[in-house]
Amino acid sequence: MPTTSPLTFQVTIDCADPHGLADWWAEALGWAVEPSDEAFIRSMVAAGHAQESDTTTHRGTLVWAEGAALVPPEGMPRVLFMRVPEPKTAKNRLHLDLRAGEADRPAHLERLLAAGATETGRGSQGPHAWVVLTDPEGNEFCLA
Repeated sequence: MPTTSPLTFQVTIDCADPHGLADWWAEALGWAVEPSDEAFIRSMVAAGHAQESDTTTHRGTLVWAEGAALVPPEGMPRVLFMRVPEPKTAKNRLHLDLRAGEADRPAHLERLLAAGATETGRGSQGPHAWVVLTDPEGNEFCLA
């Protein structure tokens, strides 16, 4: 059997507003939104590989309309936000667990709630406790 390199992955979150949600999660995680390569976007449109309707302007910058991503710290997966036409209708089958030290958890919870997260529950198992939250589009995540 041939030797292959290990697979890598990114986490993709379906949403209605990829750029707004990427901004929210960048703030929540303390990461950055990937910068847009406006020259590349313009060249793709000029060459006929994309349409003007594939683009939009977000915070004064030309961006791809369908998605936005975060720049992860070294060793972390990229997080991509993709526009989908349908609204969220059920609980996520996959969610992010944000980890904070026990002493820092209350401050992170307060910051996330002030930024627009909604607390939907709390859980614990043995010595481990977490808070279940949703982002502004209703995607569940936990703060542990």
